[in-house]
Amino acid sequence: MNKALFLDRDGVINVEKNYVFKIEDFEFIEGIFELIKTFQDKGYLIIVITNQAGIGRGYYTEEDFHKLNDWMIEQFKQRGITITDVYYCPYHPTHGIGEYLKDSYDRKPNPGMILKASERYSIDLKQSVLIGDKDTDIKAGQAAGIPKNLKINNCIMNFKI
Repeated sequence: MNKALFLDRDGVINVEKNYVFKIEDFEFIEGIFELIKTFQDKGYLIIVITNQAGIGRGYYTEEDFHKLNDWMIEQFKQRGITITDVYYCPYHPTHGIGEYLKDSYDRKPNPGMILKASERYSIDLKQSVLIGDKDTDIKAGQAAGIPKNLKINNCIMNFKI
């Protein structure tokens, strides 16, 4: 079984700026590369789990999301960090438009994205860690059975693994 570091994106990897989907608006949070590298060096898979209601609301497209996501992954790769996978949920139960108007088990605080990653990558959730910036992130980690859930606010602090 593998262990994983689960990370929310907006507010954890990048500064929260309301529906970031353009490369020029994406600002990495200071210390995020070092933090993730530390976990990677200790044998953790790196999994990003992110609600992307901006897609569902029609603010940007899934293609826009993938373009930014590919660029973000490359920035980590250039620093010797492998992002194992990125899971995203484009749906919103009340503000989604068209096919995106629905409640989804993947949308945090539900644990769907975490459980899918756990199954695909044989992850032992009891040995894993989640870092988020909202209560919904923490609730998703708890619902999935992750014992170590850390809530941050646009700031990476030093802590022991």
